[in-house]
Amino acid sequence: MMVILATACIAASTAMFAYAGERYYRQWFQFIESDLRDKLRRLRINMKNLRKVLIAWFSMVAVVFVILWISFGLFVLGLLFAALQICLPWYIVRRMAQKRKEQIEDQLADAMVSLSSAIKAGLSLAQALEILAQQTPRPICQEFQQIVGEYQLGKPLETCLQETKERLRSENFALFAAAMEASRESGGRLNETVDRIAHSVRELQRLERKVVAETAQARASAFYMALAPFFVLALYYYFVDPENTRRLFTTVVGQIMLSVSMILNLLAYLWARMILNPDI
Repeated sequence: MMVILATACIAASTAMFAYAGERYYRQWFQFIESDLRDKLRRLRINMKNLRKVLIAWFSMVAVVFVILWISFGLFVLGLLFAALQICLPWYIVRRMAQKRKEQIEDQLADAMVSLSSAIKAGLSLAQALEILAQQTPRPICQEFQQIVGEYQLGKPLETCLQETKERLRSENFALFAAAMEASRESGGRLNETVDRIAHSVRELQRLERKVVAETAQARASAFYMALAPFFVLALYYYFVDPENTRRLFTTVVGQIMLSVSMILNLLAYLWARMILNPDI
């Protein structure tokens, strides 16, 4: 009888909590959906059923949390694990989109040199872009293929460049697009402008690679320092003091201490990565 009453109380409180915060849940869900849709669009992944996938994923996270709570008594750690289940895929997609953007920026300087050479050879801007769409490596060739395809279907080139600039959100491509738009409007020498931009982009890339090389050891040290607490915890759990270490998992106070330490450790690692991230 007590078990049934406790279960009913938990269900009623959960329902009241969900009903009271419905507006905030909806805003939070819409933010995640819009951000993921934007990152998937940059990755050129079509997700028409993204909302259904998110609902299924969140439902699975809720089921795992309930199992950890009811079956193993890990309420606090269950909350932490549920938060990680939600945030980790989101973080991976964001990192994949950022990685693709960095690859495009690395390939853009060579693409601009090829464009300048094609224009010097007497080709038009549209023909030069078509050559870039065929000869440049992935992933930048996908962007040029989309520009050429939309232009051949009748869309103005300025509109194609503007949409690509908004999709990539790359400062280097914004300079590239601005140079082509200015050349079409004023009739200047596009090849010379593109050469100068390519030289500037390569110089920035050289400085960024220098900063990355000089901070590589610090980034590796931050990664190892983030893993060190887990090795210390395992050492204490199996060899030093198993009984007291086990209380971190079996008591509410221990779970809170363990969760707070894991969150602070993660924040410290992300902060170190942010400090060591080169932004020139």
